[in-house]
Amino acid sequence: MKKISLLGATGSIGLQTIDVIQANKEMFQLQAFSSGKNLEQTRKIIDALQPELVSVQDEQDALQLAKAYPTISFVHGAQGLIDVATHPETTILVNAVLGSVGLAPTLAAIRMSKTIAIANKETLVTAGHLVMAEAKKYNAPILPVDSEHSALFQSMNGENPKNISRLIITASGGSFRDRTRAELKHVTVKDALNHPNWSMGAKITIDSATMMNKGLEVIEAHVLFDMPYDQIDVLLHRESIIHSLVEYEDTSVIAQLGTPDMRAPIQYALTYPERIPLQNSQRLSLADIGTLHFEKMDFKRYKALQLAFDAGREGGTILTAMNAANEAAVAAFLQDKIGFLDIDEVIERVMHEHQTIRQPDLETILHVDSETRKQVTDMIK
Repeated sequence: MKKISLLGATGSIGLQTIDVIQANKEMFQLQAFSSGKNLEQTRKIIDALQPELVSVQDEQDALQLAKAYPTISFVHGAQGLIDVATHPETTILVNAVLGSVGLAPTLAAIRMSKTIAIANKETLVTAGHLVMAEAKKYNAPILPVDSEHSALFQSMNGENPKNISRLIITASGGSFRDRTRAELKHVTVKDALNHPNWSMGAKITIDSATMMNKGLEVIEAHVLFDMPYDQIDVLLHRESIIHSLVEYEDTSVIAQLGTPDMRAPIQYALTYPERIPLQNSQRLSLADIGTLHFEKMDFKRYKALQLAFDAGREGGTILTAMNAANEAAVAAFLQDKIGFLDIDEVIERVMHEHQTIRQPDLETILHVDSETRKQVTDMIK
């Protein structure tokens, strides 16, 4: 029995993690989870899985839930996330929370030598050097949950990393892949949230449309696999069947394929190095699909992807500034405060004005994150 802590249980990845746990109750037990403000979904998870500890965002919600569930401990806020991540009985932390709030609890769990199944890109983007150094120091395995990084991880199994020529990350192209940049000036939030292949949360779906999501994944791949940016490529692949590829020195290319179902990489991270059947899943039939399509990535069309590569190559606190600017700009777009193309412009302006600190500590990272969000708020006003 593997005992699990889950950050971000009511988000897209979190709910699919819950689905995997419920389908395999003989293997997994949810000991602790965080859920933000979604109390209705929180109650459903509590009723189904009876955890020991639950964290919500607001203290009043924690007090309300404690009255309804007197045998369960409730915590709240930033410390609540850390309490969930460091629950003494769990061995695996699934970090599926959105944004840089996932950083501190992840570091705390690493220092307890827990296995980290990470779907929180921002943690590795903003503080990858700290996370990987701590993981090495405390012998805490980092297992990728993102489909692209899980695919890279699986395609490297049994291989010598020294023989890798390049990593190739695939991208669907998002909601607007058939539109020119000029045609994006007046697109709506509803348009942007209509992803052709994946069912994801709002923030990730917008990031997919701008291609910032893929930029964050490039940085994450650099951190996870210690690969230079010049050896990481992005390939447009409309069907989302090939999730990523690894090219080796002898010209061999190994890829991981599957239907677009996030439960597969989630379950693999939980069962690694074993595999078990994925319940209620659709098997891949290449004969039925017939044809797969690939295109070179247009960095002028997808400006955010170029900005991510630029930030990655520079390193240091510009990664934190870029990520915070993107989170703030996407939130503003979802609230109809700025246009879709303004997201890229906000990020570019923040990066242009930022003075990079090369090897930031956690306090510096959190300060830059906070100040950048204020900067974006003022910029939008």
